[in-house]
Amino acid sequence: MGYFIYGTPSVSVEFDDRVLAHVKAVIISKVRRGESFTFSWEYTVAKGSGHSSIWIHPTIPLQFDFVGSKEPVLNRVWIEELVRLSNSPAGLRVVPEPRDPAA
Repeated sequence: MGYFIYGTPSVSVEFDDRVLAHVKAVIISKVRRGESFTFSWEYTVAKGSGHSSIWIHPTIPLQFDFVGSKEPVLNRVWIEELVRLSNSPAGLRVVPEPRDPAA
């Protein structure tokens, strides 16, 4: 499990390293282009349920902390879906990983 850390004061959200690697790829590519968008996630029952949304902006500090030492192989199909969501009115949110036909 890794952490997405955002803002000052910071918000720290725990994600599986594989999920975090895909979210990072999407967020970094959008921030590099100067794009702002919303990012939403759901909490597990163990964390109290519910969901949160934040506004991602290129001037707000962000950090990705991974627990594992290996960089996950990225699923291009999943990244494309996450990018499509990030460009929608609802914004980026974590959805289940689709099968990558190239794998």
